[in-house]
Amino acid sequence: MNDLSLFPSLAARLARPERIRLAKARVPVALLADDAPGGAEVDRDGSALVDILVENGRIAAITPALADGGEDTVALDGRHVWPLLIDAHAHLDKGHTMGRAPDSGGTHPGARAATTADRLAHWNADDLLRRMEFGLATADAHGVAAIRTHLDSHEGQAEITWSAFAEMRERWKGCITLQAAGLVPLDAYRDDYGARLADIVAVHGGLLGGVTRASGGTHGSGLDDIDLLLDRLFALAKERELDIDLHVDEAAQADALPHVARAAIRHGYEGRVTCGHCCSLALLGEQELRDTIALIADAGLSIITLPTVNMYLQDREDGRTPRWRGVTPVQELQAAGIPVAAAGDNCRDPFFAYGDHDMLDTWRQAVRILHLDHPYADAPALAGRAPAGIMGIDAGTIGVDRPADLMILEAWSLDQVIARPHSDRVLLRKGIFANRALPSYSMLTDFQTA
Repeated sequence: MNDLSLFPSLAARLARPERIRLAKARVPVALLADDAPGGAEVDRDGSALVDILVENGRIAAITPALADGGEDTVALDGRHVWPLLIDAHAHLDKGHTMGRAPDSGGTHPGARAATTADRLAHWNADDLLRRMEFGLATADAHGVAAIRTHLDSHEGQAEITWSAFAEMRERWKGCITLQAAGLVPLDAYRDDYGARLADIVAVHGGLLGGVTRASGGTHGSGLDDIDLLLDRLFALAKERELDIDLHVDEAAQADALPHVARAAIRHGYEGRVTCGHCCSLALLGEQELRDTIALIADAGLSIITLPTVNMYLQDREDGRTPRWRGVTPVQELQAAGIPVAAAGDNCRDPFFAYGDHDMLDTWRQAVRILHLDHPYADAPALAGRAPAGIMGIDAGTIGVDRPADLMILEAWSLDQVIARPHSDRVLLRKGIFANRALPSYSMLTDFQTA
C-alpha cells in the first residue's frame, strides 16, 4: 500500500485536475525530452530541479523551479519525478508458469525443456490470456508505459498466441503500448513455415524475430548455414516491411552477432534490427571486441541487455559459484554510439524464477550489475529514452506537450532511487492519480500446480 502521508490529500487533488504544478521536481536530464531549461539547478547526479505544469492531462511547461505556492501547486521539495518506464524485451506468453512447469534447474537447456513441456500441455487461449493479463496488470501497477514481448511462435502455436496477444493489445490500449516479435529457432525459416510465420506476424503488425541457434541447440548457433538462414529471414521481413528483433549469442561461446550485422548491411536494414542478450560479446579479447562493436555500429544495430535473467542462467553448474556475469559490455557499446536499453526479459517462468514486471526495479539492478554509476551520467535513459527509441514510440521521457505519465518517488538523489524498491511510488497517467493494487497471486493458484 502506498504511504501518501508526505503528500497531503494527493490522491484527491490529482483525481481529475485540469491544472496542477508539480513544484521542485527533480528529474534526471537523461529523462527529459529536451535539455534542462535554462537556469535550472542540475545536481551532481545529472538531475534538474524543475517545475512541471500539467494542464488537461498533458505537460504544458517545464521551467526552473520557483518558490512553492498557489492553489494548483503540489510541493515535491526535490523528490524525483520520472516518466513511466519501458520494457523493450519481455516474454508475456511464458510468464507466471512457476509452480506448474517442470523444474528447470536454473539452466538454459533445462528452461527450454521445461517451457516446451508446459507449452505443449497448457498454452491454449484461456491460459495465455489469463497469464498475460496478470503480467500486464502487474506492469501497470508498477508504472510501465510500454512493452515489447517476444512470443513463442512454433508451428501449431503461433496462431493461438498471436491472437491472444492481439486481444491483450486491444484491451490495454491507451494504458500500455504493446508490441510483439515472433520467436523461433533460426532454422524454422529454412522451410515453408518461415513464410507462413512472417505472414502471421505481418497481419498483427509485429516484428520478425528468432533466436540465432538451431532447434534443440544451446551453445553457439549450431548452424553451418547461418548466413543463408539470415538472408531468408531478412528477405521475408523486407517483403512485408517488418522490422527485426533477434535473440543473439546468449551462450558464453557463440558468434552469431557479426553474421547478423553483416546481414543487416547486405539487406539495407541499418537501424531496423534489435539484438537482445549478446552475452558472449563480453568474453571477446579487446581487439576483437573493438572490431565487433565497430561492425555493430556500421550495421545500425540496437542492443538490449537483460542483466537479471542472464546472471540467473549463465555459468550455472551444481556446486559451483558462477565465474562471470553473463551480461553484454554496455559501456563500450554506448561509447561507440550504439543504442542500448535494459529490459526485464522473463518473469516467473523456467528461464527466470523471479521478477515482477517492474522496470524501475530492473533498472536499479542493471545499474549495480553493469557498474553504471560513479558517475551515473545518462544511466536512467536505459529504461526510458533508449527503449523508446528502439521501439519507435513517443514515451519514456518528460517533455512539453507530452502526456503527463509520471511517477513520483520518495527519493532526493539517484543513489536513493537505487537503494529502495519504491513500493510507495505515486503514479500519474495523463495527470491523474493512477495508483493501483498489484494483482493477487490467487488469480493464478488454480493452475500453478496443474
